[in-house]
Amino acid sequence: MMDFPIKPVCKTCGTQYPADQKLPELCTICNDDRQYITELGQVWIELESLSAQYCTKTTRVRENLYTLKIIPDFAITQRAFLVLSPSGNILWDCIPLLDEATTAFIKSKGGLKAIAFSHPHYYSNMNVWAENFNCPIYIHENDKNWVMYKSDYLKFWKGYSMSVADSEIINTGGHFPGSCILKIPGFSDKGVILSGDTLYISKSKRYVSVMYSFPNHILLSKSEFLSFFDKTKNLEFDTMYGAFEGQNLVGNAKEIFASSMQRYIESYGNG
Repeated sequence: MMDFPIKPVCKTCGTQYPADQKLPELCTICNDDRQYITELGQVWIELESLSAQYCTKTTRVRENLYTLKIIPDFAITQRAFLVLSPSGNILWDCIPLLDEATTAFIKSKGGLKAIAFSHPHYYSNMNVWAENFNCPIYIHENDKNWVMYKSDYLKFWKGYSMSVADSEIINTGGHFPGSCILKIPGFSDKGVILSGDTLYISKSKRYVSVMYSFPNHILLSKSEFLSFFDKTKNLEFDTMYGAFEGQNLVGNAKEIFASSMQRYIESYGNG
């Protein structure tokens, strides 16, 4: 164990740990089969140093939907989504940096009603965001043990789905037991899915995948896949946005999802 002076963040995954507690020798999130420790070993960075070296790019994806991404690339390099709604705005997933420009932009759009997540790799500095916007953080109870930094903003929910503002958080399992997607019904004819890493959109835009570990290429067990498929096969949507830049499927997402899942079913077999 080691001491750390202020606001430590894992440089590989971007997870923030409490400043008043001793750090583990290795980041708990990264030292799991679904993530990794780099060849350089465990490296920490102070949140203040992160703010001095990086900034956030805001991009309009479509009406009432924006992405937020750290530049230059940092940690996992995911993008967060700002979902604008008359019932309140949602931040879907987090990035490990909240700078003044991003704060001002979000407040100009009405602030945040809630923060919600696809899975633990994107918890990052969620408490900083929640404190800044005075809003709750919704995490499925199945992933409760992966929260490294507890706070009063955290709200753990149960079951298959939960309504927030005009959207629905759906627990699909798969990558993590608490893995979720966000279904936004009014953004397209049949609905938009924000998938995070729950579903990974291929570079060709012809396939989506669900795995136990994406960076380590570890498959789901057959039972885990069938459970995931049972929870998702009847969802209606036509558009999907993934965790990384360029992962946009517009108009034909359900067809790509269905054909990709059929390949999984054929691969796992009927035995």
